[in-house]
Amino acid sequence: QVQFVESGGDLVQPGGSLRLSCVASGFTFSMYAMGWYRQAPGKEREWVAGLTQGGAYGRTTRDYADSVKGRFTISRENGKNTVYLDMNSLKVEDTAVYFCNRWPVPGNWQGYWGQGTQVTVSS
Repeated sequence: QVQFVESGGDLVQPGGSLRLSCVASGFTFSMYAMGWYRQAPGKEREWVAGLTQGGAYGRTTRDYADSVKGRFTISRENGKNTVYLDMNSLKVEDTAVYFCNRWPVPGNWQGYWGQGTQVTVSS
């Protein structure tokens, strides 16, 4: 059974930093690209960052939404089935519930979202 457990969210001031973690289970984590997504109150869930699974030489590719480029960094630790999101220079508009899932999310995986972790940026 596919499962994602996100953690690390908190209340932080603008300009602050957080590290989010997501532990995945129920599938071969190392074989798939992973992503972070977020949903702000009253808005649709949106993609934030993606990281490929690595090719023959372990090279990975990262991509970010324009709104977080230069501030957020996605990484993964295959031995722990974990994907991370390091968030710096946080802004009020980063306030949302953050989720992880495959990148992109296949149609038949839309039911596998975790509970997410709340990030609130406020002074």
